[in-house]
Order: sequence, then structure tokens, then C-alpha cells
Amino acid sequence: MTVAAEHAPQVRVCQDRTDLGRVAGGLAAATIRQAIAHSGRARIMLAAAPSQTATLTALAAEPDVDWSKVECFHMDEYVGLAPDAPQAFRSWLRRTFLDQVPQATFHPLVPEDGPDAYAALMGDEPFDLVLFGLGVNGHLAFNDPPADFGDPQAARLVALDETSRRQQVDEGNFPTLAEVPTHAVTVTIPRLLNAHALIGSVPGAVKRQAVQDTLTQPIGPDHPGTALRTHPAVQLFLDTESTP
Repeated sequence: MTVAAEHAPQVRVCQDRTDLGRVAGGLAAATIRQAIAHSGRARIMLAAAPSQTATLTALAAEPDVDWSKVECFHMDEYVGLAPDAPQAFRSWLRRTFLDQVPQATFHPLVPEDGPDAYAALMGDEPFDLVLFGLGVNGHLAFNDPPADFGDPQAARLVALDETSRRQQVDEGNFPTLAEVPTHAVTVTIPRLLNAHALIGSVPGAVKRQAVQDTLTQPIGPDHPGTALRTHPAVQLFLDTESTP
């Protein structure tokens, strides 16, 4: 794989998850306001995971954001779960964030419609903002290692590796590994990086190795997070536990 240019993400270490959420959420709000001022609307891509709770909570509480001019997409969704299942990412996003900003337009990923349908819904236009996390295995969305940094599709059906599925149990989303779906539809790495700005919220000791790998390993598919170093506008927010 040839990397045209490498960029160092801006890294900020916060005291704890609450502080991380406050700072990252404030920056996200400023980015959205700027996009609306520039083009009359904002298109944002959201990760759905407990690591994002503090940031999304803070973002929803930010003043002077015209949510009626914001379109929200999300990164991934399990195959085989009911849309209103509590573990479904679209359900999680509604509870955690979207119910607090009901004026925003939400485009849920519906796996039954197929990856091409969500690709068409997203279109080719860059996102104004991507709010991302990192998996324990360094994945972005459900692009588990080895990840395809040159995937020609905007979304695709993927089989989840055991580390990703185990993370869902460890975070309390499913009682047992057997209950975690084996497949999902995910937005691909090139489509995620087709954005003006990316803000990452990565708290917790279990993410420390993924953070270190993202920042120090050679850019390549074995460490999906390293793809972030090919983008010039990435800001990564850590807490003291996740800091290598």
C-alpha cells in the first residue's frame, strides 16, 4: 500500500470521560456551526458506542446549534437485530443523542436494504464532521483488521471478528458472545475519511493499546486506526487511562 502523505493527529489528553466529552463536544458543535454558516447545512457521521456517550451528551447540550439544518448518518449496524432492539446502533443513537436534538434529520442504516442503499443515501459529498471511536482491536466502524484502506465501496457487509464481538459483551451490550451478531453492514474506511474534519473520543484503559498502535504503528491494514494518519484534520481526545 502506498500512502501519499502522513499527518500527525492532534492529540489532547483530558482528565476523565466527562472532561473529554465536554471538550470534544464543544469542538464538534463549533465545527457544525461553521459548516452551517458556510453552506447552510451540516452533514455528520456518528459512531455509536459507550465511548461516545459523554461527547454526544455534551454536543446535544451545546447552545446555538441549528439542528434543523443537520443531517446525521451512522457508521454501522448489526445484521439480524430488530430495529428497536436496545443493542441496535440506531436505537442507541436515538436514546443517547437524537432524542435530545429532535430537529436533526437522521438517516438510519437499515442492513436489510443492503450496503448499496446506504451508499446511495450518503452520496459522494464529504461529511462536514465525523465523530469516531476506536475498537479494542483498532477498528474504525466495523472495519476489523486486516482493513481495506482502498475499498471501492462506500459501505459493505462484513463478518465481525471475535475481538469485536467480545468487546460488545465486555461493554455490557450483550449477555454472552453467542448472542452478539456475527455480521454487520459498515461504512468503509475511505468513505469515513471523505470528510472535512474528524474528531475521535477514545477513553478507557482497554483502548490504550489501540491508541498506541494508531499513533505509532506503520500505516496499514493490520492496524485500521492508522488510516487516520492519512487525513490532515484529525483530532483525537483521550483520557488519562487511554493515554499510552
